[in-house]
Amino acid sequence: MNGRILTLVAVVAMTLLTVPALAKDIRFTFKNASAVVFSHDSHLAKNKDCKTCHSGIFNLSQKRTYTMAEMEKGKSCGACHNGKKAFSVATEKDCLRCHRSVPTATVFRIKAGNATFSHDSHVNGRGFGCKNCHNAGPQHRGVTMAEMEKGKSCGSCHNGKKAFTVAANCGSCHRGLQTKTLKYKSKPVSDAVFSHDFHTQVYTCNDCHTKKYDYRQSSRKATMAEMEKGKSCGSCHDGKTAFAASGDCNKCHQGYKPANLTFKNSRGTVVGYFSHDFHTAAFQCKDCHTKLFPYGGGKRLTMADMAQGKSCGACHDGKTAFATTASCAKCHKK
Repeated sequence: MNGRILTLVAVVAMTLLTVPALAKDIRFTFKNASAVVFSHDSHLAKNKDCKTCHSGIFNLSQKRTYTMAEMEKGKSCGACHNGKKAFSVATEKDCLRCHRSVPTATVFRIKAGNATFSHDSHVNGRGFGCKNCHNAGPQHRGVTMAEMEKGKSCGSCHNGKKAFTVAANCGSCHRGLQTKTLKYKSKPVSDAVFSHDFHTQVYTCNDCHTKKYDYRQSSRKATMAEMEKGKSCGSCHDGKTAFAASGDCNKCHQGYKPANLTFKNSRGTVVGYFSHDFHTAAFQCKDCHTKLFPYGGGKRLTMADMAQGKSCGACHDGKTAFATTASCAKCHKK
């Protein structure tokens, strides 16, 4: 009797060793889509050898995820789901065999106004499928509006032909878009103020963005000298389309009051003074800036240079104003 019991126990033990232990389902979650569920049961029913996948395809000691692009190249699930051993991960009609529902809307967080992408409106009744957008290229890199205007990302369809252009319909994606008044630090004078509210009464976003400006305020700033040559604000503020950038400073630099200047030599000794208060009572900013002097300082010139008509000597020539070669104490005060 005991021999029969031992034989039965041995048979059961051998059976348990030859049948793979039941493993649980694995859920892969996504931020904007339903989870993908991998069933060990259904896969073991077709292939009872765990070693087919572990660790030939999946290394249990490395918990890394794979992109669809990698799967389409034979990595991860794509090692078997290649259209030969099993349905292909790259086939449009088979996407829903793993991804059981249409992904939810994707929200891109942007300060001026979030942009919302609706998977439902692009797929249902529009004739588009997953593969129209999700190809073998990278999917997660952020793309600028300037890149979209050149055909990247959303701009590949939103080009004014297939769909409305990304360059002129900001409110179509950025719902509740609110532009703000911008301030640019401009020491030693007051900040320059740009009002979107004022300008958008006459112009559209694509008149300036991105032909003239990136959408980010932190993008490259232009000097006043560059504006006077037609760059940045100067492309419109040229004295024809709008008042010149070299004209009334107070229109942008509200409460404008330039500082009086003190000049020192390399040893720190005061060698001269310049009064903006005195000079702006008789002259305009553009009389000196930037024909004679760049804003914010520039190359220092010698008294010999001034005697030849450079720098202060352009006016202080003994005709327009007292000569730099006379009355030294008028500038070099103690």
